[in-house]
Amino acid sequence: MTALILQVRGLKKYFPLRGRRLSEILSPGTSPVVRAVEDVSFELAEGEVLGIVGESGCGKTTTGLTTLKLYPPSAGEIRFLGKDIAPYRGNQLRNFRRQAQLIFQDPYQSLNPRFTVFDTIREPLVIHGLAKGKELVDRVLETLDIVRLRPPEIFLDRYPHELSGGQRQRVAIARAMVVRPRFIVADEPVSMLDVSVRAGILELLRRFSREAGLSLLYISHDISTVRYLCDRTAIMYLGRIIETGPTETLIKNPCHPYTKALLSAVPLSDPDANRPRTRLKGDVPSPVQRPEGCVFHPRCPEVFAPCGEQIPGFHASTDGQEVACHLYREEAGDA
Repeated sequence: MTALILQVRGLKKYFPLRGRRLSEILSPGTSPVVRAVEDVSFELAEGEVLGIVGESGCGKTTTGLTTLKLYPPSAGEIRFLGKDIAPYRGNQLRNFRRQAQLIFQDPYQSLNPRFTVFDTIREPLVIHGLAKGKELVDRVLETLDIVRLRPPEIFLDRYPHELSGGQRQRVAIARAMVVRPRFIVADEPVSMLDVSVRAGILELLRRFSREAGLSLLYISHDISTVRYLCDRTAIMYLGRIIETGPTETLIKNPCHPYTKALLSAVPLSDPDANRPRTRLKGDVPSPVQRPEGCVFHPRCPEVFAPCGEQIPGFHASTDGQEVACHLYREEAGDA
């Protein structure tokens, strides 16, 4: 049985609003918050890649950063290798940091411009006391070779401005991989790269998952890269996960109206192909004042009475899919 690396249950993350709002002036004592993540649950197995997909501002990056304890959760539970990480401090937190790493979206800002490639990759080894001397140098060279910066010796003394975008992202991946983690959050790691470079980075991440048993939480708005890389996918809207399932199954047979809308917006390779579009009305509501009931109902093309009154629970669909939608409940005869 494949070991569970990460278990997230009922995760919430709220951010207090800065400055005084009119509502606070009119109603003293109120303190509005941005409910970035609301009751999110998922599991991640060893060697598995889970994609989180949604529009900008849906809470997917906040979810990833909270699972790494870079943000303290407002509520819920995060278990890493079966242990709750909430009380981690000191050495426990340091050990968790070594095993759980982050790859940032922007390789142009995630690398210190004053550090050489060697300094960048060496730093985590020094911080965690994992190697020194010749062993440290050998480990940096080995990791550069693994991320296919070859020959690795010629990159050691280079600075970020001397590298291409793809090379910078490979250095960022090497910095995460040099400590040999069990789990990585990859926050849109190819969105800043040319299309021609993306395939190489995605293939690198997939190889780490398949060959090294690395577990990945892959955050993206690009369904095509998710389809290539991820074993399972979770669709997120306004802080909530609304549908999950095996990636290929979910893409071929979406159940939630929002998932259908996302997929219908993906460009087709054939410009003459005629495909029906699911068009959404209005804009994404504010995470400060969420709609009652299903968070998607103000924009849903298939909305009906219960949607504005009750938050839908998850219902099992075919082939391992789960969908949080009153429409599916009605079709399944559960209402």
